[in-house]
Amino acid sequence: MNTAQSATVRLTVSQATVRFLAAQWSERDGQRRRLFAGVLGIFGHGNVAGIGQALLEHEHEADGHPDLPYILARNEQAMVHTAVAFARQEDRLRTWACTASVGPGSTNMLTGAALATINRLPVLLLPSDTFATRPSAPVLQELEHPCAADITVNDAFRPLSRFFDRVVRPEQLPSALLGAMRVLTDPADTGAVTIALPQDVQAEAYDWPVELFHARTWHIARPPAEPARVEAAAGLVRRARRPLIVAGGGVHHSGAEAALTAFAEASGIPVAETQGGKGSLPHGHPRQMGGIGSTGTTAANALARDADVVIGVGTRWTDFTTASRTAFQDAGVRFVNINVAGFDAGKHAGLPVVADAREALIALTAALHGHRVDAAYEERQSELWHSWDERVEAAYNPPPEVTGRLADGVLTQATVLGRVNELSDPRDVVLCAAGSIPGDLHKLWRVRDRRAYHVEYGYSCMGYEIPASLGIRLADDTRDVFALVGDGGYLMMPTELATAVQERIKVVVVVVQNNGFHSIGSLSQSLGSQRFGTRYRYRSAGGRLDGPNLPTDLAANARSLGAHVVEVRSRGELETAIAQAKAWPADGGPFVIHVETDPYISAPESDSWWDVPVSEVSRLDTTRAAHISYAGHKEAQRPLLAPAAGQDQDGTPAPHRRKQP
Repeated sequence: MNTAQSATVRLTVSQATVRFLAAQWSERDGQRRRLFAGVLGIFGHGNVAGIGQALLEHEHEADGHPDLPYILARNEQAMVHTAVAFARQEDRLRTWACTASVGPGSTNMLTGAALATINRLPVLLLPSDTFATRPSAPVLQELEHPCAADITVNDAFRPLSRFFDRVVRPEQLPSALLGAMRVLTDPADTGAVTIALPQDVQAEAYDWPVELFHARTWHIARPPAEPARVEAAAGLVRRARRPLIVAGGGVHHSGAEAALTAFAEASGIPVAETQGGKGSLPHGHPRQMGGIGSTGTTAANALARDADVVIGVGTRWTDFTTASRTAFQDAGVRFVNINVAGFDAGKHAGLPVVADAREALIALTAALHGHRVDAAYEERQSELWHSWDERVEAAYNPPPEVTGRLADGVLTQATVLGRVNELSDPRDVVLCAAGSIPGDLHKLWRVRDRRAYHVEYGYSCMGYEIPASLGIRLADDTRDVFALVGDGGYLMMPTELATAVQERIKVVVVVVQNNGFHSIGSLSQSLGSQRFGTRYRYRSAGGRLDGPNLPTDLAANARSLGAHVVEVRSRGELETAIAQAKAWPADGGPFVIHVETDPYISAPESDSWWDVPVSEVSRLDTTRAAHISYAGHKEAQRPLLAPAAGQDQDGTPAPHRRKQP
């Protein structure tokens, strides 16, 4: 009997956590990389002497060049956005850890946790908890619950995390850390991972087995597709007359762009893209039909209406993608769902192909060898796309009848997008999350590189753009990042401009000032609510927000945070500013372009719909009229419950018939 004990090392819980994280690696396709790029944080009394002390010691031991560097953030929610954007740009193969103090410092990370989990993006959150030993409870910033003394505010992370643990004894730390790594590196189950660390436990010492700190490499798997499922999917595609591919974010996460291109080229099947999947095929590819759904192109949406088999690749099938389940109108439409997560693969009663996107597409291409759609269907794709592309060109370069309506010094939003699109490099990244800009980007932006489009539209979180730009640039400093943010989003979270100044991180922020909430204002108008409460105006003597525009100076605000700011009032000045931004030094910090746009001139319509309920009863004529329109759209909504196998109950093939009006 072997009674030898392993060697130990005495460290605090925080020191052990930092040492463990610095030794973690991920590997996919034989390429190994550090799992954690570093730690983002803000120190308070709940973590300054715990995780803070451990990071200081780690930095000292590495003579200022630690494996786990620390970046001081300015807002806890923002630092999670930075970490999440980094993880997305790295195809979910790397991420950051985030540390915050007890109470509001930690709960500020809740929004970031929700965003990460919704978007299936890995991030490690280390919120600090109040004392586990309770020597003098209640302490500062502690939540007291009269019926459960073990509850803290950090329990709010439980429904937002793919993994949650609270370490109240040092002995619990190894299992918590190993469980966290498992989820962070699982492509089917990743998201926010939370380990709550009470402030007293952080500083508690323990004798740890040295094996805990050995380098570990976590393999990120590519699950293959089950052959029988591939053959079933191929059978559905062979019988289809008007198949359509919908590419989601899983295409990018898997690095499946080349496999998707090969499949589309071999079969002639057109490709429409979700927000997360945009750029799966480059602009100009003959099978590229652009965005689909509520903010999609008329080309993709026309093909979706007639599609009889829809192949979803790495998509969650959100309401914007399906136009609230009105996009697919063929009575016999069936879905094939290729997804690494079984939860998503089963949606819309689709045939689930649970597998890595790249591996499944390679297998399906082989199974369909020699099969191709009719030439007439390919010709229709080309006609639809060229018609849409002409509308994009007109939006990017508006005619005099449009520009003549603009006030002096004001541009259209599409003009701003067009100038940035055409004057940035193909590898530069465009970034946005909320407001009207994401929809315009989805339908208009011409993507030229697989990693050049970054729109967070799972949680569509206002304020994401500026902190996320730091994450993208930290992931790849060979690309410029253009963060497009409206005035509403800017006011939510400009603070990380100061962090960009501190770290000398070059990001280009284009602040689009339209004096209000453009997106919700337009939606309000369409729903009969008359843009109520959406404009940045003085309150007038009549009690309404209909006075002059507020004198808010966002350019001055950005300057006060240390950014270099250029204010533009014409198309020519915008072009000059973009050129200056491109020439800005790589270590020059943030470059901000401020431009005012007209919120009443919109991009081309998508010929689509989004389900936002309208009041059934109202004394307002505008609301009553909007409800009539809403009821008409509801009639086109479909449950999408047809059997996945593509057969009716009597065993005959599902009919290829168009739904009659």
